[in-house]
Amino acid sequence: MSAPRLLVPVTEVRRRLGTQAPVARALPAHGLALSDVSVPEGTDIDFVGTIESISEGIVLTGDVTVAWVGACRRCLREVEGVAVADVREIYETHPTDGETWPLVDDQIDLGPLLHDTALLALPLAPLCAEDCAGPAPEEFPTGPAGADADDADAEGGPPRDPRWAALDDLTFE
Repeated sequence: MSAPRLLVPVTEVRRRLGTQAPVARALPAHGLALSDVSVPEGTDIDFVGTIESISEGIVLTGDVTVAWVGACRRCLREVEGVAVADVREIYETHPTDGETWPLVDDQIDLGPLLHDTALLALPLAPLCAEDCAGPAPEEFPTGPAGADADDADAEGGPPRDPRWAALDDLTFE
């Protein structure tokens, strides 16, 4: 699926070198997701910034903002957040693949840029809080055995999480 188009006319800005103009656009998100984080369908990817004419094209500068939902990497509770990314991109009539974006018929297409930037701004492993201790830390400590050494298994480690018990029956030959 290709990114939707969001065309911005730049004819007026290109008439005089160095001219700037404000730009604010929103693009509805569709299909933006990583393994544990996604952008709810239809949520706006917002861009606020400026365009400026240069000799070979347009410089786009601003912020991309998008709301996301996901699962906390420690406790698996639902988490919400907002991702913000700074952008500074160049649109040229003869773009360099992977470095600049195309400027066609005095219009720039923000769709692919907003789509890609929003996806890259999503957190890979979100947390519900910086001090999240995970699920029932008293029952399943993740650190070395200390005061709870009496409860430690025969190997001297912390008590085993019973959710992993099914793996004890696996054998690899």
